[in-house]
Amino acid sequence: MFREIGRWSPPVLARSERAYRRWARREMAAHRLFGFVAEDRPEGRVVGSGVVWLQPSQPRPSPLARNSMPYIMSMFTEPSYRGRGVASSLVRLMVHWAAARGYRRVFLHASRKGRPVYERLGFEPGNEMRLDLPGRARGRS
Repeated sequence: MFREIGRWSPPVLARSERAYRRWARREMAAHRLFGFVAEDRPEGRVVGSGVVWLQPSQPRPSPLARNSMPYIMSMFTEPSYRGRGVASSLVRLMVHWAAARGYRRVFLHASRKGRPVYERLGFEPGNEMRLDLPGRARGRS
């Protein structure tokens, strides 16, 4: 996914991949990270994937209040399979998975390319804001 975005150098991507792998293993062992895979039958070739991370959440007065919130991330569809509903099917499966576990909301951060997929499935923009702090840009060398 990040390689395709194309903003980062191969050494930065390699470091990031190692760090992601360590983090993912830790989160899976803690039962907070769940992977979903789409296969092309009958060959069984993986053509898409995504992850639901049960992201820790702060206590608050809300019917949505839980210790964690399902966050959809790391979505990827093989380029030759895009536009065939692979990502949509995966997201529907992840949403169903979360609902079956009693969650009442899932969230994600969409890339420009991914936004139409999520909007067609009923996702709405939220009110998140951000501020990039001054300093040396990391990860672009």
